[in-house]
Amino acid sequence: MGAPRGLSGEMKLVPLTDFADRFDGLEEVFIDERIFRIDYVKAVGAGLVISFEGVNDRDSARSLTNKLLTVDRKDAAPLADGEFYAFDIIGLDVHDLDGTKIGAVKNVLKTGSNDVFVVVDGAGREILIPALKAVVKKIDINGGSLVIDPKMLEAI
Repeated sequence: MGAPRGLSGEMKLVPLTDFADRFDGLEEVFIDERIFRIDYVKAVGAGLVISFEGVNDRDSARSLTNKLLTVDRKDAAPLADGEFYAFDIIGLDVHDLDGTKIGAVKNVLKTGSNDVFVVVDGAGREILIPALKAVVKKIDINGGSLVIDPKMLEAI
């Protein structure tokens, strides 16, 4: 969430989504695990402004500044085959082709050209894994794992 806009509780919205129309028809969101019902979202200039039920003044809006707005999984935009949400990838165990555990995904970096998985190994070291088909051989959300070909990391 951005800063308050005006005196009536409106807030500037800084979208972190890849889906520009993500807020069309959205009725509620979560902020700090609290549900907020949306009055409206509108385009203002190059950005978005959002208004919530019960947030009717600048001070109430200010308390939401710099908070992360999330949606329920049922409201998440549909994905094509082979696409995943970052929140589904975070926490997956990472294994090599032989089944040896390398670590677990702790973050997903959006770099522009391709995502990068931040994997922390057993010693606490960070390993950066590019989310490329040549490197990432299998993603099994239900099984909680991601399989990579470490040899391809050396080739990149």
